[in-house]
Amino acid sequence: MAPPIISVVSKKNSGKTTLLEKLIPVLIGRGYRVGTVKHDMHGFDIDHEGKDSWRHKHAGAMTVAISSPWKLSVIKDVAEEAELDEIASNYFNDMDIVLTEGYKQAGKPQIEVFRSAAHNSPLHVKEQPKTLVAVMSDVPVDLGVPNFDVNDMGALADFIEKRFLTG
Repeated sequence: MAPPIISVVSKKNSGKTTLLEKLIPVLIGRGYRVGTVKHDMHGFDIDHEGKDSWRHKHAGAMTVAISSPWKLSVIKDVAEEAELDEIASNYFNDMDIVLTEGYKQAGKPQIEVFRSAAHNSPLHVKEQPKTLVAVMSDVPVDLGVPNFDVNDMGALADFIEKRFLTG
């Protein structure tokens, strides 16, 4: 069974990556196995020109795996973007929770990061919270869901633990 998936979302440059960098160690410290998925609408390259795996890919291999005693990476051409549930069930079954960065349209529970210095208003609105379950912000924001201080990872971890991990 795939683990619960929570998407960290926001408008651009609001601190999604920073929030995840701070939250992940807190959840791990509580004994949870955490996986993450970063959504990139623009495409990406993780292989480096000239490396053997890059050469395999550029020779025509549709899937290339790089394996070591400590890591495994797979680069695979796909005809269309994989669904988040498919990614989680194929690669994250051994995790307790999957946190995503992005995936605004995936229909998963969302935690919005809002910083007043970066934007005038949050991504979500109270009248249409959709899948929003919490807000992390530097100012009070009433979107009809719990609002935590953007630096209080303990409070956010408590919320995630109660709502998604321990029932």
